[in-house]
Amino acid sequence: MANELVIKNLHVEVEGKEIIKGIDLTVNKGEVHAIMGPNGSGKSTLANTLAGHPKYAVTQGDILYKGESILEWKADQRAQKGIFLAFQYPMAIPGVTVASFLRTAVNAKRKALGANGSSKPIAIPEFRKMVLQKMETLKLDPAFATRYLNDGFSGGEKKRVEILQMAVLNPEIAILDETDSGLDIDAVRIVSEGVNALIGPNLGILVITHYQRILNYIHPNFVHVLVDGKIAISGGAELALQLEEKGYDWVREEVSSGK
Repeated sequence: MANELVIKNLHVEVEGKEIIKGIDLTVNKGEVHAIMGPNGSGKSTLANTLAGHPKYAVTQGDILYKGESILEWKADQRAQKGIFLAFQYPMAIPGVTVASFLRTAVNAKRKALGANGSSKPIAIPEFRKMVLQKMETLKLDPAFATRYLNDGFSGGEKKRVEILQMAVLNPEIAILDETDSGLDIDAVRIVSEGVNALIGPNLGILVITHYQRILNYIHPNFVHVLVDGKIAISGGAELALQLEEKGYDWVREEVSSGK
């Protein structure tokens, strides 16, 4: 069986500038990987590249999903096949309710995959039941479903709705791009509880974060530190605690000294 997500010697340019300078990483279902690093190290560039943002140009290397290169896949194809990105700054879409947005996304995935041998849109009663169950699991007020997507939402509400999207779309690989950005400690805990409710053997998670605090709640199997577009060091959950205590300077020093 092929590994779920394999990043091989990945190099990425943004507007002619190389940001990712050779990353190798494998993420399998059932694993939680954390990517940490100082500002400007390439963390969000990696997330957007994996999701298929056209602004990010892969100049070398490959990204394999279930053994198949996805470099030519557009963003919607990647999402439909089971790769999910939770945005650092989710956009508001006035006039489109959360429920309407989610049903459109579910139907697009069903059409692409032919869910249960059928590409027919999900029936409204079935959809409503599923969404309410997911909202209960994530401890979200059902009233959220009738609100316009992210319109007037607090930072924590936006991130919780991102996790609701993840729950409804049921991806196999989820990339959380600085999900803790802009959240107070209570919101980080609540959002993390939502992620933890979804963690299981059928989901691989890549948590991208600058701070260790979200990893107090979402416990990674592996931690990788990105410095200047490369993974400088990898380890277990204890590595995140070292970074919290010592910062990133010691990693930079080890890189510059060639250790």
